[in-house]
Formats: sequence, C-alpha cells, structure tokens
Amino acid sequence: MRNAFQPPADRKVFTLPLEIRPEHIDDNGHVNNVVYVGWLQDVGTAHWNSLFPADERARWSWVALRHEIDYRRPLMPGDAARAVTWVGEPKGPRFDRFVLIEGPNGIAAQGRTEWCLVDARTMRPVRIPDVMLEPFAQAAE
Repeated sequence: MRNAFQPPADRKVFTLPLEIRPEHIDDNGHVNNVVYVGWLQDVGTAHWNSLFPADERARWSWVALRHEIDYRRPLMPGDAARAVTWVGEPKGPRFDRFVLIEGPNGIAAQGRTEWCLVDARTMRPVRIPDVMLEPFAQAAE
C-alpha cells in the first residue's frame, strides 16, 4: 500500500468535518466508495471558497481531470470523520489536490485529484496566476 500523503511544510492545510449519513452506507455496512469521490470534491470546493472572495471565484472555475483514491479502512455509521487537504505544485493550469479522509482509527482513505483552472466565461484552461498561489502557501515562521 502507498505511504500516507504528507503535506509539505510550505502548504496551508485545510480541514473539513464530514458527516456520515445513512444514505452513505452500502450493503457492506460501511461508507460506499462513491461517497469518497464526493468528499474529495466537497473539501476542495470548501478550501477554495475559504481562500478567495466571491467576486474572484466568479472569474474562475475548476474542472476535475482525474480522481485517485486509496482505501485503507472502512468508515462506519456513527464514526467521526474529517477531510484534510492541501494543493501540490502548480503545473500550468493544473494543480494536484491531496486529501486525507480521517476516521476514529486513523486514515480511512487518501485521494489525489488533478484539477484544471479554467476561465469561467470561456471554459478554456488558464495558467494558474501567481497571485492565486500565495493563499495556498504556508507563511514562513
């Protein structure tokens, strides 16, 4: 199994509590794998919304190009869970976003999503502007 993702020291980490609802539970009695994909998107959106004002966010949109998830242990009904996320290095219009889904017994899953920044009006890819990078960076101590 792949080693657990670790955020680099120069990246801000964002945390979002997750609610496990009855409809998330599959026939095996634990959170269905499809729910994790939604959580990857939810935490990425919440992180983006927390860093940029609405007028700035309106100029841009993010398109998911790829989701990759490693499942480690199941989340069960009643478990407390949270998603922890940060972004990787920008590559032109693309960012990898890393997510740890943590439950009461440690990491339940980890995921990486490749996101592409697009102009909200034209829906064409746009290189990630330098001014957009600073909010994702951890301030030096």
